[in-house]
Amino acid sequence: MKLPIAGFEWDDGNISKCQKHGLSINEIEAFLKQDNNIIVADFKHSDSNEQRLIAAGIIENKRVFVGFTLRSRENGIFIRPISARYMREKEAIRYEQATTKY
Repeated sequence: MKLPIAGFEWDDGNISKCQKHGLSINEIEAFLKQDNNIIVADFKHSDSNEQRLIAAGIIENKRVFVGFTLRSRENGIFIRPISARYMREKEAIRYEQATTKY
């Protein structure tokens, strides 16, 4: 991610939701720090108060989706992961097709 990120925002709510699909906090943070992820707006889950984003990419040879938002605090911009999971087979195929076009 190319934004100047001050860190990650974790609490009981997003830790359990993000880890329930097998990704660790360390994997999620490392994934979101990568510059080569595809990041798109998540219009379905965004609202007027907060824009949500989806990052798709690969970490440790695993294809991953992470839903997150950016929160501005007085000491910088923080990433708040909302959900994280491995891509399903059809999603992985579409991801591979999209990334091999370039």
